[in-house]
Amino acid sequence: MRKIITLVCLTVALAAQQFAQAHAMLDHASPAVGSTVATPPQEVVLWFTEQLEPAFSTIEVRGPGGMLVSTGRAQVGGDKTQMHVGLKQLAPGNYKVNWRALSVDTHRTQGSFSFHVAP
Repeated sequence: MRKIITLVCLTVALAAQQFAQAHAMLDHASPAVGSTVATPPQEVVLWFTEQLEPAFSTIEVRGPGGMLVSTGRAQVGGDKTQMHVGLKQLAPGNYKVNWRALSVDTHRTQGSFSFHVAP
């Protein structure tokens, strides 16, 4: 009986792991999540755990007072796991990155993070 319970638990754990990997989750970003940068970046670059559908994946960056500072549409890179968007000239302050991603297997994810440009 103990072996059957162990086998069922392992099966459920493996299924949950496969389900979690089927979503395009943010892997890392530049500027880094929660970072303070001395030089204002010219773009935000996001890397994901799955390939993205370019037509349905977006990045929006807002600055102090909620002003939109990203320029144009987000672009998906060559291997389709990277997305980037250009930025206007950033002044010192706090910036919020909002992203939405649709993976090629049609799972949607979204999130946000902030970074700070030092004076």
